[in-house]
Amino acid sequence: MSDTLTLKKAAAAPVSPGDFLAAWVGGKADRTLRGLLLPILLLGLLEIAARKGWVEARLLPPPSEIGATLWQLAQGDLWSHIGASLARVSIGFVIGSVLGLAVAVLVGLNRTLEDLLDPTFQALRNVPSLAWVPLLLLWFGIDEAPKITMIALGAFFPVYLNVVCGLQNVDRKLIEVGEIHGLGKFELARRILLPASLPSVFTGLRTALGLAWMFLVAAELIAASKGLGYLLSDGRETSRPDLVIAAIFLIALLGKVSDSALAAIEVRSLYWRDTLRTRKRRHA
Repeated sequence: MSDTLTLKKAAAAPVSPGDFLAAWVGGKADRTLRGLLLPILLLGLLEIAARKGWVEARLLPPPSEIGATLWQLAQGDLWSHIGASLARVSIGFVIGSVLGLAVAVLVGLNRTLEDLLDPTFQALRNVPSLAWVPLLLLWFGIDEAPKITMIALGAFFPVYLNVVCGLQNVDRKLIEVGEIHGLGKFELARRILLPASLPSVFTGLRTALGLAWMFLVAAELIAASKGLGYLLSDGRETSRPDLVIAAIFLIALLGKVSDSALAAIEVRSLYWRDTLRTRKRRHA
């Protein structure tokens, strides 16, 4: 009886907004909603700042105006711009990642190839994306080839670097166990080295995907007539900050969605690991 009265008093007790927010953020609320909390707060602050005149609307338009711009674009050719950018990122990411994975396996498992190729790759990966534009224009012209090539370059190096590091940091005891059981080089790579380096593979892939979206903007500066990078350039030339910010928002949104999809594949593929991340997910 006393327990029932205690529960009724607790339910009737007033809860302050601060206590509710702390319980919601620190409790088991949906992770997606918690992730949206900061963007919503920032958008609200920007809207207030623009309406109050704390920032100039011509430099930073309020989110409501940007939303109206997105709605207006959606009634027109926005989807063709999104489709063009998605196609370029997808093709460039796949080409760069596959090549990066193949070369990394060869370099990671062969000391001679590492000595021959790795210094050159380590130098080339530091070249900024815009530095490739003049050369790719001279080589491929202004069609899709230079755009996809630039995105593939952006995706290649993170995959290559992470996979090589992952292969070379596999526990030596695992390799010795495989050799004791008579595994050849191919079986050793397939059954021990590659599975053990799989976390590094996914780290490289997720980094490569992020860089593919970054390189997209530089790629679509190469005489593009469609794409989100084209919208950015068009907004700059027409002095429309709402269009520029709308394009940035779409790139960020698409990048987040694609990264979340890849992260979900990573979690499913690495379910066997007992790590802090998997422990957090089990208790989320």
